Amino acid sequence: MTYDRLVCANCAAPVSQGRCPVCRANRERLQQQEGPFSGLNPVALIVLMVVLVAALVLVAQQTA
Repeated sequence: MTYDRLVCANCAAPVSQGRCPVCRANRERLQQQEGPFSGLNPVALIVLMVVLVAALVLVAQQTA
């Protein structure tokens, strides 16, 4: 989830604006969690996982 849509429970402002210390801390935490798959849609991650499992099944069948 991106922090531009989150609302802070402390100040009721968008977290992306960083109005209070809680917003700024959460914004920093969310920015640090960006990894190679963070920008992918959950559906895309599921499709990728299904493709990988299918490839493993095909490799297992070929070696057996």
